Amino acid sequence: MTKISARIGFTFALVALASPVLSATPEDVARAALARSPVVDGHNDVPEQLRSRFGNDFSKFDFHDMSPTASQKGGKMHTDLARLRKGMVGGQFWSVWVSTDQSEVSAVREVTEQIDVVERLVAAYPKDLMLAKSADDIEAAFRQRRIASLIGMEGGHSIGSSLAVLRQMYRAGARYMTITHSKNTPWADSATDAPKSGGLAPFGVAVVKEMNRLGMLVDISHVSEKTMMDVLDTTAAPVIFSHSGARAIDGHARNVPDSVLARLKTNGGIVMQVLLPDYVSEEVRQWEAAKAAEEARSSTLFKGDPAGAAGAVADWIAAHPRPHATISQVADHIDHIREIAGIDHIGIGGDFDGMDSVVDGLGDVSTYPALFAELARRGYSQQDLEKIACRNLIRVFRATEAVAKAKSGESPSNQSFGS
Repeated sequence: MTKISARIGFTFALVALASPVLSATPEDVARAALARSPVVDGHNDVPEQLRSRFGNDFSKFDFHDMSPTASQKGGKMHTDLARLRKGMVGGQFWSVWVSTDQSEVSAVREVTEQIDVVERLVAAYPKDLMLAKSADDIEAAFRQRRIASLIGMEGGHSIGSSLAVLRQMYRAGARYMTITHSKNTPWADSATDAPKSGGLAPFGVAVVKEMNRLGMLVDISHVSEKTMMDVLDTTAAPVIFSHSGARAIDGHARNVPDSVLARLKTNGGIVMQVLLPDYVSEEVRQWEAAKAAEEARSSTLFKGDPAGAAGAVADWIAAHPRPHATISQVADHIDHIREIAGIDHIGIGGDFDGMDSVVDGLGDVSTYPALFAELARRGYSQQDLEKIACRNLIRVFRATEAVAKAKSGESPSNQSFGS
């Protein structure tokens, strides 16, 4: 063999070795990332659905299949075990949300019942689910090929303005608490209610500090911008947004403004990107506002004639079809968060089974690989995708646990609401 032919042969060999990498599709990159680092989703409302659809009666459903083809009454959910597996979900924060339209006493009782539902769900499907209360538990579930099941409390109304109740919720397994839901608590302002406390009231500061001491993730989805800032001024641990987007892309008050995104670099926290169309697409948000205006107009024009008002709204919708949110728009949010806060501050919090419409192409929990393929198409590396899928969340969880360890010598706070 001549030197030239030898060099040609060597070149062909290099090309052959390199070709699998060079030919990797975005779908290949996404699946490789999720095989190493499965999605840990920040927010899913299955417990609410089990309560409202089945009265928490486990004999009435089979969580292996809750799809549109499921035969059981009350099926057709976004989430089940088969689709979690298909979506390469390795961990899920199950939201134990209860309505804000009740007393705090009732909320404490009902959220305790919802925690019980999560525990029962895990116990009913032990081959697939594993109760997780720590970052180590998440990674242990990965190794066992089970889905780490964590509990997230959505709304501070569920502690009844009591630090003692907060501590008991932590002992029961809750590992994050969203400071507010859609309405203010007596000690913190929501993004979607008229300001009352001007952010965090003094008791709200005590709540955040006690969460730090316990090792409970501080979730500031749903809170006002001023509350976000007050929490960032108070917390010793990174924060999470369990299901929010970037306000620069969609102006909904539930999304995160750039002023807060910029502070995540110092705080270390993450925004877990939501998939609810109103929060993803500015066009959908504007359409919803226009529809609400039309409903108000029609109710005035057709006073005493609800059928006429409903018909007028239906005619308006027929003439103004609802826009569709897209995977590309979800990726735009993630691009923006990366631009302002950085790749280390992004996660995923879909809000499946807590929304009545979905993003095109992201119709249920089985579709996460499609979102990650879109990100790979935009140049996100496998390492980037692994961070977004779960590594950033696990880092935040470990940092929160480290803060709690450092505070282990501190006594529980005796502060009471109003004192």
